[in-house]
Amino acid sequence: MGHSHHFHLDQGGHSITVNVGPGKDGEIELLVNGKVVACLKEHGRGTSLLTGELPDDPTRPFRVRVRQPHLVPSRLRCTLELDGVEQPMPERPMV
Repeated sequence: MGHSHHFHLDQGGHSITVNVGPGKDGEIELLVNGKVVACLKEHGRGTSLLTGELPDDPTRPFRVRVRQPHLVPSRLRCTLELDGVEQPMPERPMV
């Protein structure tokens, strides 16, 4: 994982974005509607978990899992869990 990764989903009129910095120890940011709501400064291989809320009334909590390969080289994966449903977040190229 030598470059940054950008994952994004539109969910219920809200934008959910995950930015993962370069390298295996790169910072992970979780944004809702363009605002940072959670951040991990350091993380290792395996799964990192971030939590946030969608600003509905009432608010809707969600979790994002970022999975980094640790045994077999493979792609970084990001999954959104909202209302008990897991959904893969597609990676978008950063421009």
